[in-house]
Amino acid sequence: MTRPVLYLIATAAGPAQYVDVGIRAAQAAGWDTCLFLTPSAATWWADGMAELESLTGHRVRHRYTLPGQSGGLPKADAMLVAPLTTTSACKWAAGITDTVALGVPAEAVHLGVPVVAAPFWSTALGAQPAVGQAVETLRGQGVRVVFAEGEPHLPKRGDAAGFGWGEALAEVEQAVGGGREFRRRGRAASRKRVSP
Repeated sequence: MTRPVLYLIATAAGPAQYVDVGIRAAQAAGWDTCLFLTPSAATWWADGMAELESLTGHRVRHRYTLPGQSGGLPKADAMLVAPLTTTSACKWAAGITDTVALGVPAEAVHLGVPVVAAPFWSTALGAQPAVGQAVETLRGQGVRVVFAEGEPHLPKRGDAAGFGWGEALAEVEQAVGGGREFRRRGRAASRKRVSP
């Protein structure tokens, strides 16, 4: 049976250094996991990109393809944007999709694909009015924005290594409507899917 496909989309917040932990957690939960990185997050993994591709079994996407090129990934059954920065949240909510990491979930949520976002930011950055407005705008579009325990964190006190991957993935399971039942349906699920 084919496993359902999760697009894990990491922006340049501390937990992106540990995105391999998130990938393994998603795979343990039964997901065929494809990874997208913002350009900044991709620079953090420049020397480890082959490791990430070996781990997922897919090409890691960090930029848009050229016209006529295929993204080379299976279509998504669900998406998890984690960690999500304030910058990416504000750009996404404003409709600025200048990176593939923002463009893919921005489109997917309007095509009926379940999209969950798990922020990682400080209380100081989160206090900016635009950030709260962005979170509400994303929620209004159907994005499940969930703050893991300890988030937002005090400035310089975020636990990047202990990021709540499990909590975020549990929210994805709820978003797709049934966890184990969904996995049993696998690729036969009658959900709309999007491919980059």
